[in-house]
Amino acid sequence: MEFSFLFISSPQCVTQHFNKHPTLRHMSQSVVITGLGVLTGLGQGAPAFWEGLCQQRSALKPVQSFDASEFASSIASEVKDFSARTMVPKSYRKAVKIMSRDIQLAVGAAQLAVLDAGLITRASPEVIAEDTQTTYPADRIGCQIGAGLIAAETPELAMALATAKADDGSFSPHLWGQSAMDNLPPLWLLKYLPNMPACHVSIIHGAQGPSNTITCSEASGLLSAGESLRVIQRGSADACFSGGTESKINPMGLMRHHLGGRLAPTDPSTSAPDLIKPYDPDSPGQLIGEAAGVAIVESQTHAKQRQAKMYARLLGFGAGQSTFGNIPPLPDIQSSGTETGLVFAIQDALNEAGISPDQIDVIVPHASGIGFMDAREAQALREVFSSALTKIELITITPNVGDALAGQSSLQLTAAALALKNQQLPARINPGNPPSDLRAEQISARKASLGYALVCTNALGGQNAAMVLERL
Repeated sequence: MEFSFLFISSPQCVTQHFNKHPTLRHMSQSVVITGLGVLTGLGQGAPAFWEGLCQQRSALKPVQSFDASEFASSIASEVKDFSARTMVPKSYRKAVKIMSRDIQLAVGAAQLAVLDAGLITRASPEVIAEDTQTTYPADRIGCQIGAGLIAAETPELAMALATAKADDGSFSPHLWGQSAMDNLPPLWLLKYLPNMPACHVSIIHGAQGPSNTITCSEASGLLSAGESLRVIQRGSADACFSGGTESKINPMGLMRHHLGGRLAPTDPSTSAPDLIKPYDPDSPGQLIGEAAGVAIVESQTHAKQRQAKMYARLLGFGAGQSTFGNIPPLPDIQSSGTETGLVFAIQDALNEAGISPDQIDVIVPHASGIGFMDAREAQALREVFSSALTKIELITITPNVGDALAGQSSLQLTAAALALKNQQLPARINPGNPPSDLRAEQISARKASLGYALVCTNALGGQNAAMVLERL
């Protein structure tokens, strides 16, 4: 008789094991960001995103993609004038029909990242014309893209539901299972599986190396970057697509987050930029944004060989799980306590980076605008940084682009990389009253000397992630 045992370890434990073994660190490869692709309400591409942050612009406006006027919260950040059809090879355009909005955003962000990094992939015109080879062999490119619970498009679902009515007009589960489901489009499910963003990006660009999809809400993008870091460090790939994508700007998505108590109420007179108040205990909540952020991360050795532009080095990564999620109402811990998993994540990231807390020059936190969630995040920062926190600048992006959930921490990572590359801090929009020990007040863009940045986030389900970036 044979027995098999499977030991599953938390990301925190894996990171701690990695940090405690210098040999593993010594053998690991240095990993850098060489390309950034971003789609947000501020525009298409990393330059548009950065320019919007520096100019104190907010993309939060009344929802235009459907009539949301009857929703309690009807303001969001939408990506305008975008279709994945313009960003895929001509031979792949038919596949866009089975791409949900989330998938299309990921495909678009990945293409922008490829162009920014100067990579030649299977989708590049010169390769299609058989004039040149790809930058990397297919099996040396990985793909890790975070995603969320993709909401079905209302018209598709409604057409099928309409055929499941009983004689009295009520919904009939029997009819639904017997025949109504047959009225869904034949490839309906392929539009809504969360692994499909990574799937399409991999197929389009010929990325046949390690691939993964992480579904941990706001932490998804940063956890995906950590996964890409580990894949390259252990030598399983030379480069990876790494990021996150999500769009909740649809009836089902808005309703779920309204029922979860996370959204700030709005009305026709609401001034959107005045709603999200990071770290203000009286903040009414958050607003939804749709976005995708994809970074090209590469072995620094290979990036140097091809003389690639480099934004920053991924120096340390950590992850942790809190014992509760972030869906109100919560028992006696809404306005107090610490996001313990976030403390673990930040400490592990700093330990792997080999630096002390007072060496961090800028932090890009979640800063959700949800009062109790921000309070626990702030307390976690205090536990790690102590009195040094008062000297560390924060970059807060939710007042500019809302909360893009699985795409959010990828935007945070992008902001950190651009700050280090440009040696500049973007403006902050904050109409609230943050605590005096957090540098989160409203301020204009300014030049700064930045050596190390910390990106960190808590998340809807209690997941936490942190990454230390180093200036190159």
